[in-house]
Amino acid sequence: MRKLKVTLFTMATLLLGSGAQAQHDGGALRTEDLNGLYPGKSYSPWADRAFPSQVFWGETHLHTGLSLDAGLFGNTTGHDTAYRLARGEQVTSSTGQEVKLSRPLDFLVITDHSDLMGIATDIQRGAPNILAIPKGKAWAEGFAKGGQAAGEAAFDLIGNFSQGTIPAELLEQYSPGADVYNSLWDEIIEKADSYNEPGRFTAFIGFEWTSVPKGFNLHRNVILRDNGNRAGQVVPMTTMPPVGSTDPLDLYKWLENYESKTGGRALAISHNGNLSNGWMFPVDKTYAGGRVNKEYVNLRAKWEPLYEVTQIKGDGETHPSLSPDDEFADYGTWDVGNLDISELKKPEMLPGEYAREALKQGLALEKKFGTNPYKFGLIGATDAHTSLTTAEEDNFFGKSVSVEPSATRVEHPFVKSALGAIEGDMLLASGYQGVWATENTRAALFDAMERKETYATTGTRMAVRFFGGWDFDADDVRSRQPAFVGYEKGVPMGGDLRAAPSGKSPSFMVYALRDPIGANLDRIQIVKGWMDKRGNLKEKVYDVVWSDDRVPDANGKLPPVGNTVDLEAANWTNTIGASELIAVWEDPDFDAQESAFYYVRVIEIPTPRWVLYDKVRLGAKIPDHVELVHQERGYTSPIWYTP
Repeated sequence: MRKLKVTLFTMATLLLGSGAQAQHDGGALRTEDLNGLYPGKSYSPWADRAFPSQVFWGETHLHTGLSLDAGLFGNTTGHDTAYRLARGEQVTSSTGQEVKLSRPLDFLVITDHSDLMGIATDIQRGAPNILAIPKGKAWAEGFAKGGQAAGEAAFDLIGNFSQGTIPAELLEQYSPGADVYNSLWDEIIEKADSYNEPGRFTAFIGFEWTSVPKGFNLHRNVILRDNGNRAGQVVPMTTMPPVGSTDPLDLYKWLENYESKTGGRALAISHNGNLSNGWMFPVDKTYAGGRVNKEYVNLRAKWEPLYEVTQIKGDGETHPSLSPDDEFADYGTWDVGNLDISELKKPEMLPGEYAREALKQGLALEKKFGTNPYKFGLIGATDAHTSLTTAEEDNFFGKSVSVEPSATRVEHPFVKSALGAIEGDMLLASGYQGVWATENTRAALFDAMERKETYATTGTRMAVRFFGGWDFDADDVRSRQPAFVGYEKGVPMGGDLRAAPSGKSPSFMVYALRDPIGANLDRIQIVKGWMDKRGNLKEKVYDVVWSDDRVPDANGKLPPVGNTVDLEAANWTNTIGASELIAVWEDPDFDAQESAFYYVRVIEIPTPRWVLYDKVRLGAKIPDHVELVHQERGYTSPIWYTP
């Protein structure tokens, strides 16, 4: 700071030191006089910025009552409720509870299931076409009775869907090409366009392609960059025959057709691999009977630039058995079985389910085929089926209407079968996506997603920057505007390191600022994965910067940050941790001949989980084994190095 003051004083002396010069310049600074003083286009750091200078918060995975399962289990709300809540308004949930976000979101993608879209709402209202078919009439009557009858009707419909025994007339009416279906798609497009306000709130057009063969969760969310004039030229891809398919290769054909037909752009986000029983990230055979070959890796790399690493149905960064040396690996772990627990989990399935392992396998596949199919950025989303994108622990409205806030919701399993159960307390109030973009528009946000300049959080809104290069040093973080030097000397999250200078190791600049109304930060870590010269895949987690002047022990292990959570009040204090952390870190184990990736994980200090808020606010009885406290986190998209 002293050096800057001297420079400014010297410049003022040069400009104003003689009356003649001051008169000639009119007291104005010239742009060339600022060279070397500040790396912006002008003295104002906000003027003429060409790089993304804002983080926008949003959600790319939300269901309304138009989704088959959401509607059957009681969601009576639609797109208006979802958009209004996301942009900051107060709305009424399906259970009659008033709800509002602590802060508006910047963007939203409503991704209702494309299969049988709208049938649930028509069953709810007893539409004539539903009542005209005996099975449809039985479902409508069961729903109208409510209680156990409604539940039985819902499970019967879902069972018929999974077994492919939906009455042919209903399947035809609620599939692409039918008047009922096409009309509903037109309404969805119109609704998104009407709520889309460039610069203020972005409403993307999208849907979920719900491939779930034998309960293996292979879902993808499709996002369109475009307005209704292009989206209206197509209808969503479905999974049910004869027009649909559960094979991702067919989804890629749909995406290709969309772009070639409309001139628009689209992408797909794979999600929730922890319930795929090993099939989300194949390395040899695909579930659909294909092979992981050059065509597969090229198409997946092209169409799936992002992965949903955390959501209500568990956290998908890594698993403790895959990362035994990572003390933070066991967070939000769901490893009972597949989506309906019709098949239990086996250890050999885990490598095909988690992001970190997939990123490592991608290095090996790139070596084999020349393309890395798992070179994805990381995002968070909710997958809520309530129309309510609530991802904060003290404002969590659950996965479905049946587990909106109540004193007994923790007692309701997410799913239960003869083989096992995923208990209600295991639901996560997760997550959100941060996008670094130039403006809040469909084009700017979509383009940022494609270049992977995004990161995931478990619901907190911490600001995180991550840059990689070869020349970062300690002086580069002596600024409140680290992005200037970040973009000048390196690449941001989602990027590829430039060619390695001889004898140099990569250096990384990372910065995290706590959520303004959230918890302080415990530490920033960099997770590295690489393939050594023998083809072995390895990983290591480095503590880069931390709070409270803690000192690592002889083994390099950092002591815990502490815990200020008040269990009786469901509260914590920010008397530990740091409001911001920033550092430059150089890889001490770099080998220029080994391909690698690096991503950042930011850990907050301990805070209450939603179950503790239920206990304090609602008097809920929480079983003794349930975790009441956790440490929320953020995951950036990686930066890759290729020899």
